[in-house]
Amino acid sequence: MAERSYLPSALRVASWSDLEPFYRDLQKRSVHDLEGFRKYLHDVSELESAVSEDLAWRYIRMTCDTSDAEHEQAYLTFVQDIQPHIAQADDAINRRITAFPWCSELEAQDEAYRIYFRSLRTATEIFREENIPLQTELQTLAQQYSAIQGAMSIRWNGADITMEQAAVYLMNPDRNIREKVWVLMYERRTADTEKLDELFGKMVKLRHQVAVNAGFANYRDYMFKAMGRFDFTPEDCFNFHEAIATAVVPLLRKQYQQRMRSLDLDELRPWDLSVDPFNRPALKPFEGGEELVSKSLACLDKVHPFFRACLETMKERGFLDLESRKGKAPGGYNYPLAETNMPFIFMNASGKMRDVETLVHEAGHAVHTFLSAPLEMNAFKNTPSEVAELASMSMELLSMPGWDAFFENDTERKRAMREQLEGIVQTLPWIAIVDKFQHWIYENPEHTREERTDAWVKINREFGTGLVDYAGYESALASSWHKQLHIFEVPFYYIEYGMAQLGALGVWKGSLEKGREAVERYMEALKLGYTRPVPAIYEAAGVRFDFSEAYVRSLFSFLEKQLKEVA
Repeated sequence: MAERSYLPSALRVASWSDLEPFYRDLQKRSVHDLEGFRKYLHDVSELESAVSEDLAWRYIRMTCDTSDAEHEQAYLTFVQDIQPHIAQADDAINRRITAFPWCSELEAQDEAYRIYFRSLRTATEIFREENIPLQTELQTLAQQYSAIQGAMSIRWNGADITMEQAAVYLMNPDRNIREKVWVLMYERRTADTEKLDELFGKMVKLRHQVAVNAGFANYRDYMFKAMGRFDFTPEDCFNFHEAIATAVVPLLRKQYQQRMRSLDLDELRPWDLSVDPFNRPALKPFEGGEELVSKSLACLDKVHPFFRACLETMKERGFLDLESRKGKAPGGYNYPLAETNMPFIFMNASGKMRDVETLVHEAGHAVHTFLSAPLEMNAFKNTPSEVAELASMSMELLSMPGWDAFFENDTERKRAMREQLEGIVQTLPWIAIVDKFQHWIYENPEHTREERTDAWVKINREFGTGLVDYAGYESALASSWHKQLHIFEVPFYYIEYGMAQLGALGVWKGSLEKGREAVERYMEALKLGYTRPVPAIYEAAGVRFDFSEAYVRSLFSFLEKQLKEVA
């Protein structure tokens, strides 16, 4: 853990009163020269780091066990009773920082400060005190979503299993088993459809009010500002959607047509999409969390010893919670611990190949945390999503040479690689659907539930293959967005996966052509944190920040060739 020079080492946060003296000091302290200004900024950074890590552990403990009322209350106490005070104090401090005369001097010396101060100016521009209780309520609703999803399970073979564990059966060669499990999952999700729709309706109203309060026409425009999207616009997103529709969806259609032929089916049903196209049993890369970790260590070591060292350190510190269990929140994440300068990885492994992909994805985020740890300011480490996901999605592809740690048989390793690459073709249209849906939602904030459902179904058709038959289960498709936690918890954080996927393909292409040199460039880019503009960070990694149709088409042409090599 970084040594504190401003805060007491024994400081523990139980209430706002524990933090208030430090925020008050930073709001009133006299600063007389550049040296004093630097000290002031470092003290702000230290306080930010301590607060960030305190919230991190509350969130981690709550998501690891959503049924624990004490963990839930600790998180809600922070969100409801502490964070509103911090929001006001942060705004006052941000205004002080950007008003000091030494800002321009630091900006001239180091581009990192220009990026930092730009973010602070943007934050002050959109801050409204009346939005604090609305944002508190939104965080509380997001926690409710997590609890609803975490409580979902089905009864199968006499036992209660989580939805992640149930998903394993969707890979079973027996079509009857797949259908039965899929229907049970559908029925379980349907039981909460009304609840989730009502919850989301409240969120939309609150988010629109936040935007209006801040002087924006809609929440989309507000979020582009709030997320610091300085390097692309909504129009760029729309163009990216079109590029995916024209350059990627036709590949997905060919993929599904091949699946139908291989499975000897006249039509694909939703329970036919996860099974191996040659009806082979699902790959079993590991048994249990311990084996997942040990094999992942061997895998990462083959790519770069530093990657293994990062995961090994986290294992030793107990910063991994990997296996699925009842009461655990869904999904997976890497949470940076700002003071400890290490991350925590959370996921729901159940023995699937997808779990391997998830772990190496989160390991990419973790490596990013380790590599950017030496940066002097907490703000320099807070990378925008387009950069954070470049780290994680590149690691998915860079790790493939090490997948022999999971498979003794090279045929199985190639099969796993093919599944990974085919998954990219499947993922890009889904990213476009989710992003376009969110644009529609917040451009039309007064929509009804029926209009929202119609919009979702229509957008699905735009990016669909027309080959999957939902007859009898149309409502499953209509509410399938409920599974995407980003829509509920972190709105508009999704298109970055698509942008980063292009960057990751470029990084991987470079590694095939230049070997370790490309990996080293990737690492150098991650060391930058957020001290350079996004396009410059991508350039440092040896790739372009580009999502034009021509670039998308060129990368997916490369991907098609790689698919043929592992056929």
